[in-house]
Amino acid sequence: MSNSPHYSVLLDEAVNHLLIDKDGFYIDGTFGRGGHSALVLNSLGQNGHLMAIDKDPDAIAVAHEKFAEEKRFEIAHGSFAQMQEFVAERGKTGLVDGILLDLGVSSPQLDEAERGFSFMQDGPLDMRMNSSAGMTAADWVNSAEETEIARVLKGYGEERFAKRIARAIVESRQAKTITRTLQLARIVADANPAWEKGKNPATRAFQGIRIHINNELADLEAVLDQSLSILKPGGRLVVISFHSLEDRLVKRFIRRQEKGQELPPGLPVTEDQLDKTMRSVGKAMKADAGELAENIRSRSAVMRVAEKL
Repeated sequence: MSNSPHYSVLLDEAVNHLLIDKDGFYIDGTFGRGGHSALVLNSLGQNGHLMAIDKDPDAIAVAHEKFAEEKRFEIAHGSFAQMQEFVAERGKTGLVDGILLDLGVSSPQLDEAERGFSFMQDGPLDMRMNSSAGMTAADWVNSAEETEIARVLKGYGEERFAKRIARAIVESRQAKTITRTLQLARIVADANPAWEKGKNPATRAFQGIRIHINNELADLEAVLDQSLSILKPGGRLVVISFHSLEDRLVKRFIRRQEKGQELPPGLPVTEDQLDKTMRSVGKAMKADAGELAENIRSRSAVMRVAEKL
């Protein structure tokens, strides 16, 4: 297990927007290393409760160690896409006061070479958030069709040179199986004809492969939809995103709920007949200069908050 520190992005802002009732029931859908969970628990009353969720077995171990004596806390091992199921098991459907989602990869996952997320350190090409299940990135890059690799790099990594890089991966694996992170990073870098200033040329490709391996966007869409039945009226949804694909999904979801039913233009309906389900709380928030000085990874974070009507 990594001893690397984890910096919880937009910590105070997220918890302040989340907590509407100190004795309420809350969900931290991405426990990570427990930074947000710790502040939620410090802010809750004696009758409050926090359920955390995480895919990563290391995160589960940290939770059990960190909050072993905390009766107001529990953690479930799985994806936040299973949130509806976890909530139903506890009889809390429609009774949850707040859901917090801090998306992306935690600092320990990035910093521990053995997890295979980093293109800066050499390690086995894994990239699974749940290291106990599913296909590794190595399995995928060595077996996927060239067109599929290009689709993932373009769609999830927003990589301009997706086709060129996919071709290089397929050609390279024919000569030697791709098993290491730096091995893949070199293949990508060599195939990338225009490196972005200040950005490692493997950044976008690694992002795309990671999102695909962990089913991140589909899981996010699932939990956003589930939040409508999970939250109580007045309950808060707080989401911190780290790239445009995530933020776009969250922004569009909130906008759809605010707008209500799509009806033909000119149809005479009253405001309450539109069946609006959420309202946006404030504007999208970003880390301030002080936080950026402490943690450069905060620079891409965007937080959005919505409240169930």
